[in-house]
Amino acid sequence: MVARTYLLGLPSGARGRYHGAMCGRFSLAASGDQIRRDYDLIGAPMNLAPRDNIAPTQSVPVVRRTGAHECEAVMMRWGLIPSWAKDARLGARMINARAETVAEKPAFRVAFRSRRCLVPADGFYEWQARPEGKQPYRIARPDGGLFTFAGLWERWEKSPDGAPVESFTIITTAATPELHPIHPRMPVVVDSSKNAAWLDGDAPAALNLLAAAGDDTLVAIPIGTRINAVRNDDAACIEPLAG
Repeated sequence: MVARTYLLGLPSGARGRYHGAMCGRFSLAASGDQIRRDYDLIGAPMNLAPRDNIAPTQSVPVVRRTGAHECEAVMMRWGLIPSWAKDARLGARMINARAETVAEKPAFRVAFRSRRCLVPADGFYEWQARPEGKQPYRIARPDGGLFTFAGLWERWEKSPDGAPVESFTIITTAATPELHPIHPRMPVVVDSSKNAAWLDGDAPAALNLLAAAGDDTLVAIPIGTRINAVRNDDAACIEPLAG
């Protein structure tokens, strides 16, 4: 698992609400048709707008099994709300689950056994701490193609209006040696050949997939600080800094 990383000594003063998270922002520009094809989904394709700066508590497409053992894409809120939570705001603290403890933590262990999901993405962001401030990086495939995070989902049925809320979390693991200088954690990337194994495997098999996390084609590119503000969600967020 080798990830090429480009480290440029360029100043930046990144500030943002979620910068301390393990994986606090990602992007997805794929169309509903592409997601339907790539994940062999049932149903009509979703009508999706490109997203370059997805943030916690926002809704994005997530792939899961149906009762008929097919795959569907549904919109879910990022930040898992455990079924026992008294307040939906708890989900804002549950945007990531650590691979090392996901099978044991009360907030995640039931979902890990029976509600695993796939989170489509085409990039994610991390901020490297520097003396002059935090430098944001976009981490993606060189061809800009889709890849998949390992996730868990949950249904919360205690909303004041009575409408169930479906939410998800992204599982993280230790970063590869090449990405570690930027951030010590990274999302678990599921190889497309292992999608079914992640969704359907028993707990020991699923844990083995988490231990084999990473992607040998990811690159890290320094970008500007426009990504820092959640209100910015456009292609300008992902423009590389001039080298």
